[in-house]
Amino acid sequence: MSTPVNGSGGTDRVLTALLAMQRQSWEQGVAAQAALDLGRHDLAVLLADAAVTRQHRDGRLGDAGGETGVVNGAACGEAVRHAAAVTGERRFAVALEAQLRWLLVGAPRAGDGTLYHLLGGREVWADTVYMVVPLLALTGHPRLAVEQVRGHRVRLHEPESGLYAARWDDERGRLTHPQHWGTGNGWVVAAIARALRLSAQWPPDVRDELAGHAREVIDACLAYRGEDGLFRDVLDDPATFREANVAQMLAYAMLTGVADGWLPPSYADTGRDLVAAADRLVDERGLVTEVCGAPEFSAPGTSGEAQAFHLMAHAALRRLP
Repeated sequence: MSTPVNGSGGTDRVLTALLAMQRQSWEQGVAAQAALDLGRHDLAVLLADAAVTRQHRDGRLGDAGGETGVVNGAACGEAVRHAAAVTGERRFAVALEAQLRWLLVGAPRAGDGTLYHLLGGREVWADTVYMVVPLLALTGHPRLAVEQVRGHRVRLHEPESGLYAARWDDERGRLTHPQHWGTGNGWVVAAIARALRLSAQWPPDVRDELAGHAREVIDACLAYRGEDGLFRDVLDDPATFREANVAQMLAYAMLTGVADGWLPPSYADTGRDLVAAADRLVDERGLVTEVCGAPEFSAPGTSGEAQAFHLMAHAALRRLP
């Protein structure tokens, strides 16, 4: 049983636990984003520095050694851009340019431009939306950002349920993981929320399109919220384990949407409730428990991404009036 850890001291412990964890590239990226959201710009620069130090020669940031992800390192790009701006050190700007060149030119993709998630295959994952869409929006590529959302949406989103499936294989022309994985849907809505926050430069009607789609997916997820305020790992499969990170991801998206004006104020109360439900699962060491656990993400455990989204949800909460 976890003892609830709340208040600034609680988030400090969650941050300390996050920094103590071994992290893959995307976990480094979301950790740095959490630091930025908390106003810990000093920490964000240090995390960016480490991501640049471990940059693959093809441009992928934060390569912890032999990573097979095509897109995950792009999650580090926001912090690297920040580091370039505040330090003036050219190595950060050069590293960001290389990461963007990989996304724009070098990375494997489908004929319509939709990026594949893994090297050596033609799989499209819901996770990719978060890894690339906010960075593309932030760096002046809103058209490409929305094209990534659309490419993933046409393959993975089910209009009937409103939910995203986890993976599509272009080579086979079918879903290989049709399950409505909670955190997969969380990646999508968090990506759109962050992209809309980071950039105001969208083609006509695109902002409304993205905001409307995020709201559609949020509402579809909320239909599966349990009496304990949380969700199952596969949203519509009650036999799967209870999973808290999707609550944090949805809370981050909803609270950001309310603060930025693309969701009605009524979503704020639900966002607060989701944060409170996750707070109850933070243990005395600052670990967010009962989340889809690293490194395999197939059973309950802990993860760097869950630590980061806990902090990001709390930071989003503080942005409300």
